[in-house]
Amino acid sequence: MTTATVERAERPGRPARSKEPGPGLLKSIARAWDRHWYAWAMVAPVVIVLGVLVLYPLGYGVYLSFTNATAQNVATDIGPVHVPASYHFVGLHNYWQILSGQDGDFYPRLEWTVIWTVACVGITYSIGLGMAVLLNRPMRFRLAYRLALILPWAVPAFVGVFAWRLMFNSQYGVFNDVINVVGLPSQDWLGTPFAQKVAVIIVNVWCGVPFMMVAILGGLQSIPNELYEAAEMDGASPLQRFTNVTVPGLRPVTSTVVLLSTVWTFNMFPIIYLLLGSNTSGDTDILVTFAYEKAFVGISDYAGAASYGIVILLILVAFSTFYRSRIKTEQS
Repeated sequence: MTTATVERAERPGRPARSKEPGPGLLKSIARAWDRHWYAWAMVAPVVIVLGVLVLYPLGYGVYLSFTNATAQNVATDIGPVHVPASYHFVGLHNYWQILSGQDGDFYPRLEWTVIWTVACVGITYSIGLGMAVLLNRPMRFRLAYRLALILPWAVPAFVGVFAWRLMFNSQYGVFNDVINVVGLPSQDWLGTPFAQKVAVIIVNVWCGVPFMMVAILGGLQSIPNELYEAAEMDGASPLQRFTNVTVPGLRPVTSTVVLLSTVWTFNMFPIIYLLLGSNTSGDTDILVTFAYEKAFVGISDYAGAASYGIVILLILVAFSTFYRSRIKTEQS
């Protein structure tokens, strides 16, 4: 093997490897800049925007989570007088308060957040799959149906949420009239904790179904028709074709949309906040809305809110890593 290596190194036209130490990091960067300066220039605006909008807030949040910063000890200006910050470093105290349960709010909020996420993603995926299967079949006015079903996704979220807020009104809303038709009693949808939870799930499902339907519909159209024809020739029933052809064919799309929908729903702030506003008893708050209230309602607890934000980030990173590893294992 040594002889072959020497022969390859001494082959004419191929430079032999230098045994001298390579250039330093600065020289490598300078050489890369001279060779690919245009690529660096094209990427620079994106890097700057990400740094300002993502990395700096994230780093500052991590810093605050290790302090006891509140509205009472941060730097502030009272007229011409500048009051310097008096908060100090407390280490992992905030994280210990949260994870040990001494905070008293984390685990109830985490339980409801998991229920909210599972319910919304499960219902949204089921309805989106059903609509996608229907729209994938030949029918008249199929394009019109697709555009009508995508409409909730095109409408700004706050418009849709305010429309639902009016429909959920206990006195003048049409939602109680609808359920009265089927024999159900009227509900104070935005007044009691259980009704609030049902209401926010309904609105989130209504907003999320179009995305799920479009994504699954794209996955359905990527499944070759030859597979369905072969299964039909083998005598497979419609249910067997669905379970043995459609479901495996949708697996790549399903893994992606479920992951994205889980992350979005876990962090879904605007629907709960816009639908309920301050009219909430706290039982409907998920981790994100609770962290917001911790930071901006009453005596602002910036350190506690930042700690909640970091914990939420770590939960989602852990879930994404576990989910992707399971998907890779199943695919392999």
